[in-house]
Amino acid sequence: MGEKKCPHCGEWSEWNQNLTDTCQHCGKTLGGADLDFQEKAAAQKKEREEQWIFYIKETDSDFVRAMKKTGNFFYTIYISIITFIAWLIAALPG
Repeated sequence: MGEKKCPHCGEWSEWNQNLTDTCQHCGKTLGGADLDFQEKAAAQKKEREEQWIFYIKETDSDFVRAMKKTGNFFYTIYISIITFIAWLIAALPG
């Protein structure tokens, strides 16, 4: 356990190395910019995951999850083959 200066009020508060700890004086989170960065990174990760052709939701059943994982696997192989062929066509003339 340590102390951290609150980015909002400037007072020192006890801190358990957790970004969501709150200031003892003003009640706001001690994470500040780091907490904002972590939230933005989580949102970007979720956005990237949703771009897959078969996005797996938390509410999907086990069978649907397995089918979507299989679909994503074959989609990845398909894209790899297409990419290799495009590279081969670009590399042969040169």
